[in-house]
Amino acid sequence: MNVADADWLTQSLVSRGWTEASEADAQIFVVTTCSVREKPEQKVYSLLGRLKSYTDRNPEAFVAVGGCVAQQIGEEFWNRFPFVRLVFGTDGTAMVPQALERLVADPALRISLLDFLDHYPEREQPEGGTVQAQAFVNIMQGCDNFCTYCIVPFTRGRQKSRGSDAVVAECEALVRRGARELTLLGQNVNSYGQDKHGDGTSFASLLERISAIPGLMRLKFTTSHPKDIAPEVVTAFGKLPNLCPQLHLPVQSGSDAVLKAMGRKYTKARYLDTIRELRRVCPQITLTTDIIVGFPGETLQDFEDTLELMREVRYESSFSFKYSDRPGVRAEKMDFKVPEEEKSRRLAVLQEMQDRITVEELAAQVGAEAEVLVEGPSKMQDTEHIFWRGRDGGGRIVNFSSPIPCLTGRMVRVRIVDAKKHSLVGEIRGEPW
Repeated sequence: MNVADADWLTQSLVSRGWTEASEADAQIFVVTTCSVREKPEQKVYSLLGRLKSYTDRNPEAFVAVGGCVAQQIGEEFWNRFPFVRLVFGTDGTAMVPQALERLVADPALRISLLDFLDHYPEREQPEGGTVQAQAFVNIMQGCDNFCTYCIVPFTRGRQKSRGSDAVVAECEALVRRGARELTLLGQNVNSYGQDKHGDGTSFASLLERISAIPGLMRLKFTTSHPKDIAPEVVTAFGKLPNLCPQLHLPVQSGSDAVLKAMGRKYTKARYLDTIRELRRVCPQITLTTDIIVGFPGETLQDFEDTLELMREVRYESSFSFKYSDRPGVRAEKMDFKVPEEEKSRRLAVLQEMQDRITVEELAAQVGAEAEVLVEGPSKMQDTEHIFWRGRDGGGRIVNFSSPIPCLTGRMVRVRIVDAKKHSLVGEIRGEPW
């Protein structure tokens, strides 16, 4: 979501006559932040400390800080970092281009855009020019779930669904401008349209409308909450030809006791029923997840339940983290905190298991053929070959060699000949398209 916000800001500013610059040459720095865990929040302060050297050398240079940390810290940034002249939350993003122009015109001005709105704030859509083959589209903002560990409802606000016609219109425009793959974004896309801002369109219906756009080769979405995934969305994986066989379905824990304490509102059995149905309608689907280890009160048996679930589902990859307190959430005040060293031990065990499963699942792809959307040159180069990097429909990284000078954004068919620790190696088959 932060990548999508940054991409939109870049396009909007360029369309207004601004110019992208290197860090050394820039006059204005826009920092998009995340506070879902403590570590990325701390990285914001480290980055601002580094940017201070540029503002010291150029009195006209300044910094804008947006996103979740900006929403959380607000105007306090001005006390600690005087060179920060704009702070904005997610609802304020749409007004940032105009705010930056005001700040340039009035060097004494500071602006904060931190109010939560009671509607989805539509953004101006830059027209003309081409876009990259892969594009992101926001379909909603905020979250109503209030999981006990999560700061998102406090930093991104309550759920606000975007109007379906506006979403489809943006998708159509992106495809006309060259996008071949679209990823729909929301804190919980499966609840799209279920809030008071919805226009009666369900997420499954939205998928069907977007899937039908001529020229769209791939359609993806993230993130999904297991309690809200509808049977019609599951069915779509076997029905819509350009819906990628790939789903990120955060489980967070394999223990019913921990899931209840987290406020997740589903059980391990219900989650596994969803997995089985997904694999029934789409046997080739790739599954990934999020997992938190060391949640307050998590016992050794709770942790073993999570490992058992991983053995059964066999995720191709997972984002796993140690639990960390976030300010103001209910879990912050929970007793029976797991010691830091034990959280680290459990995380190491889980990640070692995930590494083994990933290697085995990737090895199972050897000999198969896949359609790959090329993202750019690969880091895997040698003196005799030019290697390219892309992803198959399941989201797996595929490296392959080809003498064709420019393949970025094109589709190629490859035969998988080798599997590495986190990627595949293929041989190109036929001509790109």
